[in-house]
Amino acid sequence: DEVRVFGGDYATPDGTCIRDYIHVVDLARAHVAALDRLAELQTVPALNVGTGMGRSVLEIINAASAAVGSAIPHRIVDRRPGDAAEVIADPTLATEMLGWEATHTLEDIAESQWRWRQMNPTGYR
Repeated sequence: DEVRVFGGDYATPDGTCIRDYIHVVDLARAHVAALDRLAELQTVPALNVGTGMGRSVLEIINAASAAVGSAIPHRIVDRRPGDAAEVIADPTLATEMLGWEATHTLEDIAESQWRWRQMNPTGYR
């Protein structure tokens, strides 16, 4: 009936957690770029893939509401233990080593997720 937002009192612009949300297509492209380079590399380092830009939980809800065409009901509840206020990837090494960077916006993520949901109303089954 509503989305529960865990914490509204973080030291962030709107009080909600900030994360680096990435479109699944950008993530897949990063994996393909890594596979393409795998044979050339002597070692395989850990690479962060993300946009390098954080967005708050409320920004996600607002983007999803715009994609759906109506407000998504939500309620701010207590924080979850251990949640960090901000987690943002630094994709610099992925860009340097793989020539990869995320290209999809938050709005792209919300719109494509909504399209997928409309085509798959019962989920993954």
